[in-house]
Amino acid sequence: MTGFARAEGAEGGASWAWEIKTVNSRSLDMRFRLPPGLDRLEPPARTALMAKLKRGNVSANLSLRRAEREPKLKLNRAALDETLAIVNALRRELDAPPPQVEELLQIKGVISEIEEEEDEGARERLDRALLTGFERALDALETSRGAEGAKLAVIVTRLTDEIEVLARAAASAAAGRPEAIAKRMREQIAELMRAVPGPSEERLAQEIALIVARGDVREELDRLGAHVAAARELVTQGTAVGRRLDFLCQELNREANTLCSKASDLELTRIGLDLKAAIERLREQVQNIE
Repeated sequence: MTGFARAEGAEGGASWAWEIKTVNSRSLDMRFRLPPGLDRLEPPARTALMAKLKRGNVSANLSLRRAEREPKLKLNRAALDETLAIVNALRRELDAPPPQVEELLQIKGVISEIEEEEDEGARERLDRALLTGFERALDALETSRGAEGAKLAVIVTRLTDEIEVLARAAASAAAGRPEAIAKRMREQIAELMRAVPGPSEERLAQEIALIVARGDVREELDRLGAHVAAARELVTQGTAVGRRLDFLCQELNREANTLCSKASDLELTRIGLDLKAAIERLREQVQNIE
């Protein structure tokens, strides 16, 4: 299912924003993009995400902006002493004037910037705030996906109704088939009896059984009805039912294929093809359901 959510916040002079996007997928595929130094957040964020979602291609991005700090400088006394020794030696050799202090400080390595280490407590507070924000974004994403799920439930119900109507039409068409089957059976038996030499009693019984089996679609229609009822029940559960609906679509398609293969008249064949088309439309929608 598709969805988008964003959550923002601030902690300890740092501001952040989570963005989570999901698109359709048969399984749960997660990708995180985190700022440098925050990879430690990915394992708990993955755990939280898997507790909420079962299917979908998920992208979770975190942007973080820290407050600018005044740089702190440190004098490298050893580098300065070494530099002065070299400068004084050159002054005596070249009879040059003494260097200015500003010139000495511009020499690389004499002055260095001190990187402040992040306080452990501040880091823990930031991590808690970021993970809490991620949970908020997941809640908003769940709401977004729930709204889409409600719309999909209407579409799936409509397609399920269409399949049920076609299954009933197939049952009506099949109800008038026994006389046609009996007529065809008499014709085929007569043709067999005219053969030289005539078929044995066992062969004749086999042919009759084969003709009956080929024309009987009651089992397929019963299973179609059972699968439609199961699909309706799943839609009303309000839980992650996408995989089970996907399986039901496979079973519906299997019965529709068998119905078409057994159909011996144009009307039943047409209904079977319409059934296959409706089931395929249902399957396409089911791919979007968690």
